[in-house]
Amino acid sequence: MPRINRAIELLEAGQPIYYSGVHGGLNYENGTAHSDTWADYLMVDFEHGAFDLVGLSAFMRGLVDAGTTRSGHRTPAVICTIPTDGTDENVMRANAWMIKQVLARGVHGILLCHAETPGAVQVFVESSRYPVHAIGVSDDPGALSQGRRGAGGQSMAAEIWGVTPQEYVQKADVWPLNPDGEIMLGLKIENRRALENAEASAAVPGIAFAEWGPGDMGMSLGHADAHDPPFPPEMSAARARVKAACDAAKVFFLNGVRPHDVVERIDEGVMVGSATEEAARIGREYTARQMPW
Repeated sequence: MPRINRAIELLEAGQPIYYSGVHGGLNYENGTAHSDTWADYLMVDFEHGAFDLVGLSAFMRGLVDAGTTRSGHRTPAVICTIPTDGTDENVMRANAWMIKQVLARGVHGILLCHAETPGAVQVFVESSRYPVHAIGVSDDPGALSQGRRGAGGQSMAAEIWGVTPQEYVQKADVWPLNPDGEIMLGLKIENRRALENAEASAAVPGIAFAEWGPGDMGMSLGHADAHDPPFPPEMSAARARVKAACDAAKVFFLNGVRPHDVVERIDEGVMVGSATEEAARIGREYTARQMPW
């Protein structure tokens, strides 16, 4: 039986994954329209877009009602950004409600923007976990504390996942820290402050993937519009540092991929691609992917 989160299933098989943003509004009709997406996961932007939880619920219901995907999964995976930045531990604790609200809608992961400190990342992970999950939890300095996600929202999310509320609680843990978990947490290490803590932040248990966010990193380094290559030397150095931090922590690295460079990026070790449909097709054929898309 396939995993609930097909992005995790593919990464476990050593296959790169490719994502696309949600085009159009968050509503039921657009959910049904996105059910046959070519992407391995859909990104919902709450960093800049309206924090529309009602719309997100309707969108997720539309994905479900449209029927199973070509890969045999109940829905495509959905990962959201949230409005808060990962500035520090206090900011994350004050905004942990965003994490709980998003996960209760049945999404499959969250990408934390401007993840500046390992303390913020640790709270991010803890806020995404139920207290019953103990992998990685201890009283040792720097270790994860008990999860802080509360009971009550699991019934809504379970309905989207197609499991009982009890099954949802068991499955809704962070992967790969919990090999059986179905939730992916990611980081945007995308400014100078975050870059100084890249190694420590990427190493926090419970993180699955991270990126360097060239648009924001470029602005942080004094470049108003340097989102796309070729990058100035200081931006290339920032990218290299974030990728090295990911490699050291065994965290998957996210980067843009396009038809002309997707093979090069795969060979470099990029496993999560912000992609076009054509780039994804080329990449999947290059890695001899078996799962339908």
